[in-house]
Amino acid sequence: MKLLTFRKNGELALGIRTEQGVLDVAAAAAAQGKGAAVPLDIHAAIQGGAAALSALQTLAAGAEESPELWKAEDSLQLGPCVTNPGKIICVGLNYRKHAEETNAPIPNYPILFNKFANTVAAQGDDIPLPRVSSEVDYEAELVIVIGREAKYVGREQALEHVYGYCCVNDLSARDLQLRTPQWLLGKSCDKFSPLGPYLVTSDEVGNPNELAISATVNGEVRQSSNTADMIFRCDEIVSYVSQHMTLSPGDIILTGTPEGVVLGLPPEQRVYLQPGDIVEISIDKLGTLRNRMVAEPEAAPGSYDWRA
Repeated sequence: MKLLTFRKNGELALGIRTEQGVLDVAAAAAAQGKGAAVPLDIHAAIQGGAAALSALQTLAAGAEESPELWKAEDSLQLGPCVTNPGKIICVGLNYRKHAEETNAPIPNYPILFNKFANTVAAQGDDIPLPRVSSEVDYEAELVIVIGREAKYVGREQALEHVYGYCCVNDLSARDLQLRTPQWLLGKSCDKFSPLGPYLVTSDEVGNPNELAISATVNGEVRQSSNTADMIFRCDEIVSYVSQHMTLSPGDIILTGTPEGVVLGLPPEQRVYLQPGDIVEISIDKLGTLRNRMVAEPEAAPGSYDWRA
């Protein structure tokens, strides 16, 4: 099943995306008298697990003959497909060819860092390029969305704790990222993690390590790879993280990016993202995430410019 969120009356509503369009879950539940039995937001769907998924499937089937409950996707303003992740955990240098293009050693353990809720954005959102950076890069990535609490799980059971997957652009301000040994600053600017367009349940995705993944900038293909090139596969990542912290429903894990980023080019060929650039991230079965880069507004009076 493909789930999404969309803006309705100033709030984020839950939708189911099918070939028929997008089902307004709250409207369908009210029409069918199932308001108490169906999750009405994305986190309730995730936390509800198999029972909630079954209820949504039944709801969608019952609405097939009610065209007034379905909306054209292009008429909607989408929200992030995971609206409020408790943890945003990221894996760095997790594609072999990406490590090679940046002249980084192949890691022996997953390189973990984190982002924060301020980075979450949606399909179609404009992404402000920070005034404090001139080197913002794109990174196409597969996101793992946790569906069941996981602590000390083995690789064999790890994917049983996954609710589904989505696309993300792990935007990275390289000048900030590489300013110190800690990457966090360059990864955590506002709206640096657009998620979407859909959260696709794991049963529909199947093996997450055999998906084509790509990024284009203004229609030019920059990244074209497959999740099979991951150094640490999805089951290994979930298991590894769970040895060190409890993973909870709604947590997300960004699994790394393939080769083709700007940072991987020779210095004289690097052209970082500019205002007006359109970046599209596509992954098999998960759809295409599209965002435009825009200039961040000028500094407010009295703000301090660290570059001065």
